[in-house]
Amino acid sequence: MKAVRLKTEYLQDPLGIDIPHPRLFWTCEDGITQSAFQILAATDGRTVWDSGKVPSGSMHADYPNALASRQRVSWRVRLWDENDDPGAWSSEAFFEMGLLNASDWSALWIAGDYPVRKKQRYPVDCFRKVFSAGQVQKARLYLTACGLYEARLNGRRVGDALLTPGSTDYRKRIQYQVYDVTDLLRGGENALTVELADGWYRGSNGGAGQTNTFGTQTKLLAQLELTLADGTTQTVCSDGSWAWSNDGPIRFADLKDGEIVDANCEPSYSGSVRVVEEHAPLTASDNVPVLERERFAPVERITTPSGKTVLKYAQNLSGYVSFRVTAHKGQRVHITMGETLDDSGELTLRNIQCITKGRPSPLQELDYTCREGVNEYTPKFYYGGFQYAQVDTDVEFRTEDFTAVAVYSAFEETSKFECSNRLINQFYHNTLWSLKSNSTDVPTDCPTRERMGWTGDSQVFFNTASYLTDYAAFARKHVRDIFDRQWRSGRLPQIAPFANESPSINKMNGSVGWACAGVYIPYYFYQKYGDDRLLRAYYDNMLRYADFMIRRAGKWGGIFAKPMHLSHKNRKYAVNCGKSYGEWAEPNDVMAFHGIDFFIPHPEESTAYTYFTLKRVLEIASILGKPETPQLARIREYSEGAKRAYQELVTKDGYSLDTDRQAKLVRPLYMGLLTPEQEAFARKRLIAALDHYGWRLGTGFLSTPMILDVLAGLDISYAYRLLENEEMPGWLFMPKSGATTIWEAWEGNQKDKWIASLNHYSKGAVCEWLMNTMCGIRITGENHVTIAPKPGGDITFARASYWSICGNVTTSWERTENGYRLTVGIPANTTAEILLPDGTGRTVGAGQHRYEWK
Repeated sequence: MKAVRLKTEYLQDPLGIDIPHPRLFWTCEDGITQSAFQILAATDGRTVWDSGKVPSGSMHADYPNALASRQRVSWRVRLWDENDDPGAWSSEAFFEMGLLNASDWSALWIAGDYPVRKKQRYPVDCFRKVFSAGQVQKARLYLTACGLYEARLNGRRVGDALLTPGSTDYRKRIQYQVYDVTDLLRGGENALTVELADGWYRGSNGGAGQTNTFGTQTKLLAQLELTLADGTTQTVCSDGSWAWSNDGPIRFADLKDGEIVDANCEPSYSGSVRVVEEHAPLTASDNVPVLERERFAPVERITTPSGKTVLKYAQNLSGYVSFRVTAHKGQRVHITMGETLDDSGELTLRNIQCITKGRPSPLQELDYTCREGVNEYTPKFYYGGFQYAQVDTDVEFRTEDFTAVAVYSAFEETSKFECSNRLINQFYHNTLWSLKSNSTDVPTDCPTRERMGWTGDSQVFFNTASYLTDYAAFARKHVRDIFDRQWRSGRLPQIAPFANESPSINKMNGSVGWACAGVYIPYYFYQKYGDDRLLRAYYDNMLRYADFMIRRAGKWGGIFAKPMHLSHKNRKYAVNCGKSYGEWAEPNDVMAFHGIDFFIPHPEESTAYTYFTLKRVLEIASILGKPETPQLARIREYSEGAKRAYQELVTKDGYSLDTDRQAKLVRPLYMGLLTPEQEAFARKRLIAALDHYGWRLGTGFLSTPMILDVLAGLDISYAYRLLENEEMPGWLFMPKSGATTIWEAWEGNQKDKWIASLNHYSKGAVCEWLMNTMCGIRITGENHVTIAPKPGGDITFARASYWSICGNVTTSWERTENGYRLTVGIPANTTAEILLPDGTGRTVGAGQHRYEWK
């Protein structure tokens, strides 16, 4: 037996982490069961940890010793199999620590030497430091900014990460990156240059494109540490000796609006820098980097009715257009990127733009002034969402000269899915692409209009995301962003990090279903990865949020609150106070949105989520082995009380279960909120509601991920009937209409009165059901999975694979003349409970297993 796929903190050979006792992971190949492991770790060829033979089936271990700043640890694993026979040592992996203490930084923050006017936008800053070095044996560059940076050493790009240092609340913490630049240095004179743009710090942010979210002065921090061949060290730091100018080629750069570039400009570095202050703590990103990924040539060159040239790409995506043209000096290439064409066939950004005081946001434009000869251009400090690119230029070009480049956090894809229904397959593909498009260091709602880390989106989608990708490091960073923004009251945000949202939207923080992400995502994380460290790290924060929810119960909601007419006993536990989104975004003909919906409390949703979230806090306390306390007793009281209040609420006019609104039936059935009599009624009423709506989807934001689970619990045929419906509103209407991503609104761009993104992953959360129910793959414990596929509908076959924390799990079923045939693949050192639809079950170990049933 051999250990493979070695990772540290879910990352492949990370450089510059700051987790004190990093967790080391592996999976097994060959053999059946791991009976023991040994880890051997070394620094500079010296053994720093030998675990010895550890009798254990666990495929992870926490590094036990104290680690120093800059320490590089190489490690490998040896396994013993079920016969207690040792296998070969694994290949070697490594991790390297970043700068763990504030005192490790000797660099100073520097900024461009110009007065900043709040309403003015500025060219990209260009910094340079020239220095001499001897023969370099090892070199590390520690780099961060308030803004976005790109660095070069001797003209060669440092690393391949984009949009660094990433998005955080810069008031709370700033991420830094570490680069191995040994091969970029030379003996003698060297030049380190860095470009600095506004980014999330100073550029356009939020739906209205407001600027100066965290400050008005961008700044840079750089520390280059050299180890020379003679054993001496040399440090080159950002300080007052650096040269600066802002006369380089990038005249304007904004994450949302685009770039203006004049290729004839070169930075003069004729000015000096300012040494400035910054007091936010520095942290390693501990995350996968944002990288260039897939590339697409245009599939069509369109001449619009007005004579414009528009290039269409096969995939709606998040990224930018890169091009290579031959031109004369002064010729311009102007590119506008959007998701769709309007009814007349012209490119439109109407569906992704907000107009605030006459100013549209985002612009998604690139304006490039050519130099003589060959011009190659790739944006540095911008990304957008698009499938079409309008090219306005008098430069003659070939269609293939303009390439769409996908840009997103480079997590590993971990699942594959296919079934006999091509539209479901396309929907799975679309969901994966919407996940990619909304994962640029932050799980955003869309890559265009807002680009904000909406927590409602992230919590409903986490389980799907963690099937589709190795989502752990990315999600861990998001959870940290959520708790970075927790208020003293315990309230949790609807958006994380802070994104300069408008005052009216800011008041929606704490909304149930959104703020609850601070409890749900760590809980789901534990279930999927068997890692309880997020639960432990943020347990006290979750208790504070629970107290916030409790304090809201029983309060008067103000003049906009509708009466509930509850008994005095239950009124104490119901929630009819505070602003919330309610179900949000049901189909327009089911429940049209009105502006007043932002101001009124939503007691049905709020009371339900108060029960459900407090219940999960109690489950987390149990997982962590926490003793009973008065605080936990109070949480239990209010969770159970909210459930009783809900049961009374649904007997009142205006909240009755006798409704065609599917969400009002799905939610209590999924959450287990009802009495036995109420549950029996709600089950029948849900089917009636679906009959009345032609078996189309009538749920909104919160309940859509729940509905197939509820229907499968009634009769699997109901779930398939809804899933396979191709009419609007429904999942399959999107790919049937030619979509390559997931829409924000069920109606897509047909809903004229709405600003509706065509790349918005939340409705793709149904892909969790494809994996865990249609194909039946569920992680149910350490080194343990449950395989319980549920065939149905008109589907004749389905197959899936999932590279889980245990290894690669595969299932494949097909309909036969006499019933069904199932093939299951279980990875080494993993057991599985196989549950067949005929009611039979068995426990199996690693290997291929085949079953048939009628």
